[in-house]
Amino acid sequence: QVQLVESGGDSVQAGGSLRLSCAASGYTWRYNCMGWFRQAPGKEREGVATIATGAGRTDYADSVKGRFTLSQDNAKNTVYLQMNSLKPEDTAMYYCAAGVCPWLISLASKDFHYWGQGTQVTVSS
Repeated sequence: QVQLVESGGDSVQAGGSLRLSCAASGYTWRYNCMGWFRQAPGKEREGVATIATGAGRTDYADSVKGRFTLSQDNAKNTVYLQMNSLKPEDTAMYYCAAGVCPWLISLASKDFHYWGQGTQVTVSS
């Protein structure tokens, strides 16, 4: 099994920054990609950012490109989502996920098999 633990969620004002962390443990060899998803009340889950854990290649949703940066520390089995210039529409529960992505990166939740419990991000105007 793979366990994922997120941290770093908080309440900030628009324009502020947060860094989310996701620490993985267990059978980390079982996945080749990690991602961050978010879900706001009444909305569908949205893929925000993804990284190929081997190659380090990343991809982002259009809504966060240029503002969010995903990085990893393989020695710590941890990925980080740096979120800058936050907007009220970024408010959501953020989930870390790990999976086997056919193209090494994916923003589709169907490619992810392991999920964390989520961390809340609230951005006020």
